[in-house]
Amino acid sequence: MDSRSDEALMAAIGQGDQRAFALLVDRHGRRATALAARITLNRSDAEEVVQEAFLRVWVKAPGWRPQAAAGDAQFATWFRRVLVNLCIDRRRRPVNEGLDQMPEIEDERPSAADVMASKQTAKRVADAVAELPERQRAALALCHFEGVSNIEAASMLGLSVGAVESLLVRARRALKTSLADLAADTLPLAAAAARTSGGER
Repeated sequence: MDSRSDEALMAAIGQGDQRAFALLVDRHGRRATALAARITLNRSDAEEVVQEAFLRVWVKAPGWRPQAAAGDAQFATWFRRVLVNLCIDRRRRPVNEGLDQMPEIEDERPSAADVMASKQTAKRVADAVAELPERQRAALALCHFEGVSNIEAASMLGLSVGAVESLLVRARRALKTSLADLAADTLPLAAAAARTSGGER
């Protein structure tokens, strides 16, 4: 298995290495599609956005340079920023149109009771999240489902940290209202249940 870092793969892609590009797509594609689906609310749109994002990877690779002191997540942060911006820029469709195409939420916890409760909760949360304004949904997807910091999310969304925190506060308030009959810790539990393939950070 090729153990090169994402940054090393980008350098190789910049030289026209198609194998390195395929590896990068394989490494990030599934998780990118899950994130895009949470923002666009449409699996087909999500797949198209991810394809466009990877096309930009190929095009930008020759001139791409890691930012100083950004650490090992330099490519991942840059790629998420590209992906989120493409999702937000995409023409919006009526919310209900995408609900049936949301990615199936799976729970890998062993307890049968937990599995049943988590699936029911995750479905309720997915429906409630779909009703949020687009930027609130994007902030929530990044900070709760992807586990990025508010600072990283602000960079990806082109906003200040305070603006991201405000989006999260409004999103949580809206979810608390629409999910008032569920437990107060619904959102963290649902975030854990809704993490699809791609593994933990």
